[in-house]
Amino acid sequence: MAGSAGAIRVLIAAGGTGGHLYPGLAIAEEWMRTHPDSKVVFVGTSRGPETQAVPRAGFELTTISARGFPRRPGLGWFRAVFGLGRALVQSFRLVVDFKPHVVVGTGSYVSAPVVLIARLFGIPVIIQEQNSIPGATNRWLNLVATEVHISFVESRGYFRRKNNLRVSGNPIRRSLLQQDRLSAYEAFGLDPQKRTLFVFGGSRGAQSINRAVQGALERWKGLTQLQVIWQTGSDDFEAIRERFQNFPLRVQVFAYLEAIEKAYAVADLAICRAGAMTIAELAASGVPAILVPYPYATRDHQTHNARGLLDRDAAEVIADKDLDPEVLAAKVEALLRDEPRLRRLARNARAFARIDAAQRIARSMDQLVHASPIPRES
Repeated sequence: MAGSAGAIRVLIAAGGTGGHLYPGLAIAEEWMRTHPDSKVVFVGTSRGPETQAVPRAGFELTTISARGFPRRPGLGWFRAVFGLGRALVQSFRLVVDFKPHVVVGTGSYVSAPVVLIARLFGIPVIIQEQNSIPGATNRWLNLVATEVHISFVESRGYFRRKNNLRVSGNPIRRSLLQQDRLSAYEAFGLDPQKRTLFVFGGSRGAQSINRAVQGALERWKGLTQLQVIWQTGSDDFEAIRERFQNFPLRVQVFAYLEAIEKAYAVADLAICRAGAMTIAELAASGVPAILVPYPYATRDHQTHNARGLLDRDAAEVIADKDLDPEVLAAKVEALLRDEPRLRRLARNARAFARIDAAQRIARSMDQLVHASPIPRES
């Protein structure tokens, strides 16, 4: 790893959604652990979760005017083209001023202008792809990137260029692997002797999951050994919190969980979507899960993500169209009664995990910095 012979400057283009942001944060965290004298700057938008999460993690954030392209042509396309033009100019100025030694992009429309300008200057670029079916931005940037780090072996077939692909996994934060189970129970005010169900649908929640769980809870009233942690998202939070405030079972309701790693630490079973980062975190934590893929994800990539665990007997899957309170309640009850099945799911999930993904990517960054002709003066 690089030492202290000059400050290393790293630019990470990550944001727009949590799924693109948190891999970038995990990479930055690992990089600073091994290169504490470095300077890391994030590039994101003024609208995404990065506006709060990046400063909270102790990193500097600069924003650009990039916009996503709508799926259908229309006025939104002209706005996106104008935004891309502005973002390219902003990225040019940023790269000229900051002079990064290496650039990391985690996909989405935020990455494209930064990566293109970096390659124009001959700066090495690493792309990180989270999903089994790569996003359009990363499939395109694959043609110019120095390296593309993928999370699923199955992703290789979607990239035209193969010689820069590396299978590294999805980077997860170290804090996820360092939780004390008993202190996590205390943090939530839960009973360590009871079974804990963790329900979540991403930072914005998932309405179909929320509806099904509300109905299933009425059926679970008599399951005195069950307790629930429920991240509802902001839209459903107030209604669900009020409904289950005096419920016979302990139901801890949150709009959003900052320290989601504590919920993983106590979860005996999870009900959630099948985003790539969710799957990576579940696997690393060894949490058995019932996955409900978001049916409107681009190219149905969540279904393909879920299949990666299902085929390895590492999770159960219910299609969103089949999700109702009765189906969900029956599935949860059957799993909670089947301890060997839960242990097998947990064991297979851990086997699927690549907990060293951030270290692998940091090592690649270090190698590229050493090979780069860009001076390393501070």
